[in-house]
Amino acid sequence: MSLAQVQSLAASTIEEVAAGKNLQEVLAALRHAHPELGLSEKGALQDIAYGCQRYAGSLRFMLSKMLNKPISNSRLESLLLVALYQLNHTRNAPHAVVNEAVENIARIGKGQYRSFANAILRRFLREKEALNSLCKTDDTAKYNYPQWWQAYLKNHYPKHWHNILAATMQPPPMTLRVNRRHGNSESYLKELEQAGLAGKALDDYAVRLHEAVSVNALPGFAEGRVSVQDWGAQQAAYLLKPQSGERILDACAAPGGKTGHLLEMADCQMTALDISPERMARVHSNLQRLGFLSENKNFQTGMVQLKSADAADLAGWYEGKPFDAILADVPCTASGVVKRNPDIKWLRRPGDALKTARQQEPLLDSLWSVLRPGGRMLLATCSLFEEENQQQLSRFLTRHADAQCSESRVLIPNGNQDGFYYALIHKQ
Repeated sequence: MSLAQVQSLAASTIEEVAAGKNLQEVLAALRHAHPELGLSEKGALQDIAYGCQRYAGSLRFMLSKMLNKPISNSRLESLLLVALYQLNHTRNAPHAVVNEAVENIARIGKGQYRSFANAILRRFLREKEALNSLCKTDDTAKYNYPQWWQAYLKNHYPKHWHNILAATMQPPPMTLRVNRRHGNSESYLKELEQAGLAGKALDDYAVRLHEAVSVNALPGFAEGRVSVQDWGAQQAAYLLKPQSGERILDACAAPGGKTGHLLEMADCQMTALDISPERMARVHSNLQRLGFLSENKNFQTGMVQLKSADAADLAGWYEGKPFDAILADVPCTASGVVKRNPDIKWLRRPGDALKTARQQEPLLDSLWSVLRPGGRMLLATCSLFEEENQQQLSRFLTRHADAQCSESRVLIPNGNQDGFYYALIHKQ
């Protein structure tokens, strides 16, 4: 597949996201529709697609500064943005990027945009430094975030807003969770060294790689001795503190990272739910790799039940026996994981957090009803918006007189982790 074809597919992702679609799903559909894509083409497509969303504020700003009037043809605009990203953020040969982009654009209509595109891209190469400097005069271009989002962070995180914006512009690290039933950070770092890979320990069971690699290159990955999981996401299991023999519910389990972590920590009786059968298949695959669904276990685990069901609809899955602990990793705006999903910045709207918080309430109330007295529930989100976090907790405690929060924390995105919120609630 040629550079021109990769550019064309990448431009399609910009158009799809602009239409409100999720970038991960768009890329998955493109890969499925183009089985001829090789590993290098898939890598280039993903880099461009994610890069165009990560730097959308500055790319669109610089393009606008070279125009006399806005571009009305979305395909033309998307192809130009792809080329600008490549010229500004990759090591692709500039002449190749320009030539292939111009040829792509020449196919629009009757070729009336060929000379226009050629002029724009060659002008960008001449004025690249000046245009990048000009981005500092516009907040959307400077931070590559919508202004309403910047204002929210400045208001709610006055000491941290700048660090949050800077951290989420960095590529996400590849962080591993070592299966404690097979080893720890120290022992796994030795295995990585033998495999020619390097990393550092973040805690006793978490390792951050210096460079991301394919999971197939990780020693013991296929055997379930290690998993890929953000360090912030790993804190959920530590806060819930599973104990052997307990009945534990993971109410929104997909893709199964936290479920697996809980099972690694204790021989508990786990029930894992997810409303999507497709996503539940991923939970099954992950737990099978870890050995919790294998017939030939080399260690004793509790029973694992997987159910595709709406956690809020108790009639569809609840069997009447209350749980000792519940992980309520509820659906949210995902505003804390922009580092991994940069399209979120442009898909979300100012009222979305409150809207999502209202949708969470009946789910949390249903889950509370199946928790035994003396049990505990961990409210978890990958959001930084207070409507879904601190305000959600406050409303929950107001509705439930038997609820008491023992600990709540916001994890700020940084070089080691994404953004998360956790609140441990006990049932009196």
